[in-house]
Amino acid sequence: MKYLIAGLGSVGRRHMRNLVALGETDIVLYRTHKATLPDDELAGYPVETDLKEALKKHKPDAVIISNPTSLHMDVAIPAAETGCAILLEKPIAGSMERVDELQSAVQKSGSKVLVAFQFRFHPGMVKTKELIENGEIGRVVSASVHFGEYLPAWHPWEDYRQGYAARADMGGGVVATQCHSLDYLPWLVGKRVESVWGFAGKISDLEVTADDTSKIGLRFEGGALGSLHLDYNQQPPEHEFRIIGTNGTIKWNLADGAARIYRTEKKDWDVFPLPEGWERNVMFQEQTRHFVDVVKGSAEPSCTLEDGVQVQKIISSVHESQETGKLISL
Repeated sequence: MKYLIAGLGSVGRRHMRNLVALGETDIVLYRTHKATLPDDELAGYPVETDLKEALKKHKPDAVIISNPTSLHMDVAIPAAETGCAILLEKPIAGSMERVDELQSAVQKSGSKVLVAFQFRFHPGMVKTKELIENGEIGRVVSASVHFGEYLPAWHPWEDYRQGYAARADMGGGVVATQCHSLDYLPWLVGKRVESVWGFAGKISDLEVTADDTSKIGLRFEGGALGSLHLDYNQQPPEHEFRIIGTNGTIKWNLADGAARIYRTEKKDWDVFPLPEGWERNVMFQEQTRHFVDVVKGSAEPSCTLEDGVQVQKIISSVHESQETGKLISL
């Protein structure tokens, strides 16, 4: 199978390394040569600077889209039109503009799209979903997320002010860039989001042109409520969630990765720790392995384009709510 990778920043290179580790070495690089990382590990792979020519000349089976968010549709739509399988980094776009074009292209060509929300492959998340689906905490009543990180510490090798995450013109901002929880919370709860309110703005002292702090409220189908805190400013970083049901509570945090469940009848916590030796790249590896299966036709995408569109709608609704002061219905 032949893979074309569009965008060779840190995420694109991770995808490349994980493909190679799985034995997939027929890789073409589509580049604008704006990445700030050294090119040593890219040596030996064919490079194209014209997307149309790259798709026509190499006829890839799959395209991995990991360029800046605002440029995703420029690659995704032509790739879908040619019928390529697509691994599309989150969020799927810088706005809802042109998303319908991608949906139409996918429907027409039959292209398979996997949206790259890697936390769906985290063992603590997988266990949490299993516990909820098995009714271990009863009916979900509420869910909350706290996701705070310090943006300048993300990529020490580059000026954080120039990275896409800091720049509104590149589709950045904390709501869009840290939208993992806007995907995994509905996925865990098992209900779609029906309405959104949000506050988002540039509040910290960071030199960014996009929102760096946000508070978000969600109402799920069936009435359960959700709340999220996202920021680029917190030191030390912290990422955790809590899901409360009629018969118990589940907690998780990224620091140790374990899922913890309190069952009302037991009146005690059970802990499901990470597998021994597990490290962060494993969830990316599992995502890549799943994508290879999608490309080969032996699996359907576990995180679909429609899942990604739902997250994009929530992102847009947060900003609309900030601007209008209104609750936004999806």
